[in-house]
Amino acid sequence: MGETGELYAASLLKRIDLQNLPSVSFDPPVEVLTPGDSLVLRPLSRHDFTKGFPQILSQLTAVGDVTEDQFQDTFDKMLKTPDTYYVTVIEDVSTGKVIGSATLLLEQKFIHNCALRGRVEDVVVSDEYRGKQLGKLLLAALVLLAKELGCYKLSLDCKDGMISFYETFGFVKESGNSNFMTIRY
Repeated sequence: MGETGELYAASLLKRIDLQNLPSVSFDPPVEVLTPGDSLVLRPLSRHDFTKGFPQILSQLTAVGDVTEDQFQDTFDKMLKTPDTYYVTVIEDVSTGKVIGSATLLLEQKFIHNCALRGRVEDVVVSDEYRGKQLGKLLLAALVLLAKELGCYKLSLDCKDGMISFYETFGFVKESGNSNFMTIRY
């Protein structure tokens, strides 16, 4: 379990160095954990329901009428499978609201010497905060985190208009699969 009710240990994020992703640049430069005035990148917390986490996801896709009890139950289920769910959020601490999120899922495999495979899901930044490199930061953090955790491959599905964006991170379109992209470490 993470620190202070977090889904995973925040110390993992402290080990990420954006310099280890030379194909991606930030202008102006950003720090991983403090990407802007009053912004903090951190693991999902059990307190994030009241900080607007479901509302951020609703800017990406249908969420439904998730209650706080459902959120807490799902959070607890994720905690029971450690080293699997790495939901990472950006909070604007001046407003106490979650304004961005992305998920790294890990799957234990028997292939590649029983290696880990990662998958990126649910990358979203509040429409009020777009254009501030926050989606880029979330993705860079997950790409580097997957490598840090020992994944042999990281994949995602994306819309046509996002292919070139993901290619800058090293993702390559898999032949025969519409918009399925991977990075192999």
